[in-house]
Amino acid sequence: MIKSSVARRYAKALFELLDAKSIEPTRAGLTELGRILSGTASLKHVLASPVFSLNEKREVLSALSRRLNCPPIVDRFLAQLVKKNRAGCLPEIADAFAALVDQAKGTQQVAITSAATLSAAQQNDLRTRLRTLLGREVDLTFQTEPSLLSGLRIRIGSTVFDSTVRGRMTALQTFLTKE
Repeated sequence: MIKSSVARRYAKALFELLDAKSIEPTRAGLTELGRILSGTASLKHVLASPVFSLNEKREVLSALSRRLNCPPIVDRFLAQLVKKNRAGCLPEIADAFAALVDQAKGTQQVAITSAATLSAAQQNDLRTRLRTLLGREVDLTFQTEPSLLSGLRIRIGSTVFDSTVRGRMTALQTFLTKE
């Protein structure tokens, strides 16, 4: 809980510093930096370890930022995160920043997971229905997970709507074992 409130504060501060043309490149850069940090144990170690100096930590993040073609303000932002010992919050900050960008654009992120690949027509139908239901633009990401057997799992923010066969079987199993 504390980590997410810290992430929201830092994301909001960065968002307020940016001009309109820097927002999307910053979003893309932060998202990729957060993904890299989440998936790289050695980078987590460098950022968390007192063995490495603040300058070394800044240089590592700055090199990644340059490689990802982030705007220059991101370098200064990352240096501030290192100085305040908040670099480990980067994945959460990236998520919070993306949410702020979506809110400003009036867009809702929606993740749809299905057992089989959906056709373009099915994807467009889902996009239209969700846009109507939510009353705003939607940015859909589609994933395939054969273990769901059939149906869809739709994640809108922190809410999940699960109409998959696997989800229903799990719910039935939970119901039957509680009694």
